Order: sequence, then C-alpha cells, then structure tokens
Amino acid sequence: MEFNKEQTIIGIRVLSDNVIWLWRKNNSAVVIDPALSQPVIEYLKTHNLYLKAILQTHHHHDHIGGTRELIKEWPKVKVIASAKEKDRIPFQNLSVKDGDKLKLLDEEVHVIEVIGHTRSHLAFYIHNKVPILFIGDTLFSAGCGRIFEGTYKQMYNSLKKIKSLPKNTTIYCAHEYTKSNLLWALDLEPENENIKNKLIEVEKKIALKELTIPFLLEEELIINLFLRADNLKRFSYLRANKDTWV
Repeated sequence: MEFNKEQTIIGIRVLSDNVIWLWRKNNSAVVIDPALSQPVIEYLKTHNLYLKAILQTHHHHDHIGGTRELIKEWPKVKVIASAKEKDRIPFQNLSVKDGDKLKLLDEEVHVIEVIGHTRSHLAFYIHNKVPILFIGDTLFSAGCGRIFEGTYKQMYNSLKKIKSLPKNTTIYCAHEYTKSNLLWALDLEPENENIKNKLIEVEKKIALKELTIPFLLEEELIINLFLRADNLKRFSYLRANKDTWV
C-alpha cells in the first residue's frame, strides 16, 4: 500500500501463513510483528533502509521471534510493546498502553488495546487521509483471532472498537487466513453473494501468488460475520462454531 510518494507498506511472507509488515518512508522503516529476522534484515539492507522501530502487537513467538537479531543489527531501534507484557516481550524499550500516542516516520500513531486473543493485545492506528491499522491477530479478513487468554466479551468489545474507525481504514493483519475464513462463512451463509464474490476475488489473487491482505474495513463490515454480529450471544456462537470447523 502507498499513502504518499515517500511512504509504502510492504508485506513479507514467512513461516506457513505469517505476514511481516514493513512500513517505510525515505530511508527509514518500521517493522510490525517480526516473526523472523533474516527476511527483514535482507530487505532493509538491500534497500538501504534504517530500522527505526519495531511494533509488537502481542507476545506470541510468531510475532516477536525475530526481535533479538534485529536489535543486534540496529541497537538503537525502539521496541514498542504493551507495558503489561514486560515479562513476555522482554526486549521492549518503549512500553505503551491504551490511548498513548507516538510519533513514527512523521506520523502520529495511536495505541489501541484490543484484548481477547491475548490478555493485552495492542493495535497501532495511523489516522490520515488513508487511515491504516496494524491489528496483529485480533481481526482477519472474514475472520477474527482465536480467544486464548481473554473472554468472548473482551473480544467482542475489541471488535466494536475496530468497527468505530473510519470505514476507509486499511487493515493489516498478521496472517493469511482469508480463503479459509470465507469458506467457513459460506458454510453458514451459502447464499451470501457478497461472500461468494469475495471468495472468487481471493482465489484469483492466490492463483497469482498475491497477498489477499490488507483489507478495507468498509468491505469487512459486509462480509465478516464476526463484525456483523450485533450482540455478544451471536458473536460467541460464531467464535465457538469457527473453533470446531474443519
């Protein structure tokens, strides 16, 4: 995604389905949820970029696994993570909480706590002409994160926070789960033309070896069953159903 001539966001595929996002401006970069270090190091050095900051949405190893080696390459890098996670994200040197604001690459970044997947999951929101959200594992295209440490109510309320953002927000999640999520949604709503059409679009991208993410909030409000859930009971049913879907 490009939001002006100098700034770009690049997705690097790693592991089986992770995507590491690199937000770059001029000769500087911010990396979000580095599962591995080597692909990030190679990209930054190939493009002569200096790593300014690492944004960590939560503590899972497939989101922080590359941090130690990145710090070795760029010792002055800011490692930004939840103040509640100092024990589980040990390399953080800038601890933040819900409502904090940061200045990165000349943009104001808002910290939003989105509990559910883990007990202190963070999202990072940049509000400009093309607002963007780095959401980690809280929301996926046509899906949402599993609830490992939080409660259904916490995740439901976190999704309500996301729904309140501008509809033209572009959302960068950390996994490529789109096709699987759409197939599940079609099991529940087999006549839903919006979901059918989205699946066709996604399958074309996959055939071309393109990422199916990021995605627009406006579209997700139409195709994402979790975002469409209008009460906690409905959301809880959907999450439990997805957990057992094969």
